[in-house]
Amino acid sequence: MEKPTMREQGQTSTSLDLLNLFAPFITGCTAGMIATTCVQPIDTIKVRMQLMEQGHGRSSPWTIARSIVAQNGFLNLYQGLSAGLLRQLVYGTLRLGLFSTFEKKLERQAREQGTTVGFGGRAVAGLGAGAIAALVGTPTEVALIRMQADGMSPVKQRKLYTSVLDALARITRQEGVLALWKGTAPNIIRAMSTNFGQLAFFSESKHQIRNHTSLPIQTQTALAACIAGLAGAIISLPFDFVKTRLQNQSLVAPSRGLPLYIGTVHCFSTIIHREGLLRFYRDFWPYFLRVGPQS
Repeated sequence: MEKPTMREQGQTSTSLDLLNLFAPFITGCTAGMIATTCVQPIDTIKVRMQLMEQGHGRSSPWTIARSIVAQNGFLNLYQGLSAGLLRQLVYGTLRLGLFSTFEKKLERQAREQGTTVGFGGRAVAGLGAGAIAALVGTPTEVALIRMQADGMSPVKQRKLYTSVLDALARITRQEGVLALWKGTAPNIIRAMSTNFGQLAFFSESKHQIRNHTSLPIQTQTALAACIAGLAGAIISLPFDFVKTRLQNQSLVAPSRGLPLYIGTVHCFSTIIHREGLLRFYRDFWPYFLRVGPQS
């Protein structure tokens, strides 16, 4: 039996290097799309609740869900699914792939220095990956919010987007290309805080559980994911709330001709003044039910 030539060995090594490089991105994309398909109804309910201002009543998640289903059936809960999947293709792929890449690089550096990667290093990896992914993926977030919120408008004012591509094209045509990056600042902060909570807490929790317990690996993973989901939800919810309000601007107070919120800080202050500080966490459980299972 002939031994592989040096050239063949080099080609095999290159293929394995490429596989190792792209595997985290492929895994992140696949996991994100599966998770989005599962939690899309909860996400739609969460967005509707966040867009309800004080004085418009206080509905429970179940009331919102029944209202959405009553409009056009159960599949109405999946409004914006195409945008959610595209968001994961862009944002999900980048944030998980970059986090894994950054973490592996930190681990290599730590081994060379005879140390280990701590929580701070994982936090930096999560923050950096979240910021880059959010900046690139903001247009998909805008399209998702617009599609999910469309059913809240009077029938004659609904956009009735047919797909995420239709939403992106119409937003660009009607409001300009920069409209696709509305809410970029809170979106980046939300992504950084979510990644800090989800990825850094998951990685650190799993590391600590593995070192201090003898639980099966599946149990370790599930327990670490629960901790990460809770941390991610608590830390990121206020920024997710502001992001949703800003990205839905075209549907807010359309008769005034001016946006209700003129920036991230103004949005925060306006909500606190008009609806109270606790408004940011009033919809915590729908948000956690979205973030937790996804983690």
